[in-house]
Amino acid sequence: MNLMDKLQAAAQREGIDLMGFAPKARFEQVKPEHNPFSIFPEGKTVIMLGKRICRGSLRGVEEGTNFSDYNLFGNTWLEDEFLAMACYAMTSTLEDEGYEAVPIFPNPSEIAPTGVSVRPGKPAPNVFPDFTYAAVAAGICEISYSGLLLSPRFGPRQRFHMIITDAELPATPLLEKSICDGCKKCADSCPLGAISKTESREIEICGKKMTVGVVDYEKCKICRNGAVKNRFTSAGAPDRVAALCNRSCICHLEENAMIGNRFENSFRQNPAWALDEKGISRDTEMANVLGGVFSKDGKRGH
Repeated sequence: MNLMDKLQAAAQREGIDLMGFAPKARFEQVKPEHNPFSIFPEGKTVIMLGKRICRGSLRGVEEGTNFSDYNLFGNTWLEDEFLAMACYAMTSTLEDEGYEAVPIFPNPSEIAPTGVSVRPGKPAPNVFPDFTYAAVAAGICEISYSGLLLSPRFGPRQRFHMIITDAELPATPLLEKSICDGCKKCADSCPLGAISKTESREIEICGKKMTVGVVDYEKCKICRNGAVKNRFTSAGAPDRVAALCNRSCICHLEENAMIGNRFENSFRQNPAWALDEKGISRDTEMANVLGGVFSKDGKRGH
């Protein structure tokens, strides 16, 4: 069994849902303060390891009845425990084969250095790699109009850890077919208008071009519709996976069979709830925007 076969077997054993390989050359344009090879200059490959965010962890948020369990199963435990253990096991697999492997936690790249450079020409510690860039460079994801990562299998439902290794591994091809169709349901559904419908920018990573809407993250920080403040730094973007904008994206992707992970029943069973920045309900307006209409008794009508 060669190294790739052993890594694939270990990934299956550890419940890794997504795995991609990016050679060092794909990071040549990344600034040293966000470049994984600043951490391991002799490294040759970045391995991105992803686990799904279970759709059920978003159910309580979609219904507006339970928020804390998403924060555990879809966010903190997923990153701090489930993925961390899998990443450690994958690192051990590489070490057992005689290769050095550096496990990297997804700290936000917005965190400023907390030390001084140890010698001229080296970036100051700590170097925190740009995981969004790396997930695209590893052929796993693209960046959606809302600015979140989409994979062909799970849409926006995944989180990542990274390994930098001196093993030279076959590169994963970049995604060719676009997942995001630019529907802008994310922008339409945001009660705070945080995602612009008219202003966008083009992001290019390793030749792959993606159109991303301009996002007012200050508005996202006060969102009461499922967004979660960045748990590491106030300078970081909030976690919007459970926010109404992204849940509407999930609905669109599933309803149009645009991702591989399929379910017996649709995600949105009831009209979407929505609160403005003051916590005042905007349900009727959002129901109309998202295709449902409330009757006077609060039930969905046609």
